[in-house]
Amino acid sequence: MKIVKASYIIDCPEPPIEMLRRIERYIRKCRKSEDRITDTSYVDLIKHTLSQNPKHESVLEHGIVSVEFITDRGVTHEMVRHRIAAYTQESTRYCNYNKGKFGNEITVIDIEKHFKNPLSLKVWTDAMGHAEEAYIELIRLGESPQIARSVLPNSLKTDIAVTYNLREWRHVFNVRADTPAHPQMRELMVPLLQDFKDLIPVVFDDITCHGGGDNV
Repeated sequence: MKIVKASYIIDCPEPPIEMLRRIERYIRKCRKSEDRITDTSYVDLIKHTLSQNPKHESVLEHGIVSVEFITDRGVTHEMVRHRIAAYTQESTRYCNYNKGKFGNEITVIDIEKHFKNPLSLKVWTDAMGHAEEAYIELIRLGESPQIARSVLPNSLKTDIAVTYNLREWRHVFNVRADTPAHPQMRELMVPLLQDFKDLIPVVFDDITCHGGGDNV
């Protein structure tokens, strides 16, 4: 059994600044103010658009960003609830973890930092080991991966590619990076939000995370 850390890679289909400039053009179509576009005018215009009450966020749906996550299946059960979105995820129906390319073992996401009691780590590690043994035995007995997967844990590592438009990313960060979110979700979303703030200025600057604590 292999234990790995959760992680992510941002995949932006176009340079972020060009995406924001394109969004500015679309905003200005509403009032036919294209003649006011400059190299930096997108900053103030998008900031003004997002400061309105109610916020005029629909224009952000013209920009999309994908993120490739390595996390556990419990976290992805929450991720895939968000719409509008596109998801492509590692399939336990077709992946046979008892084959050599998977190291003849399952891989799980490290959860140690989230345990309150140090004794919990052994309980979890033993449970992961038992799940691996059961899975491999089912495969040995001739069961297909899609049937053997029934004994696999939520901690099973999975790769998932997630694509949201910028408006949906704002919603995701507001929900999944804040205090009530699952600690493992926040472990990904809090640093990802900061990366989005650095990569795509203006659009995410007004979103804040609370209660960082030891779980992030």
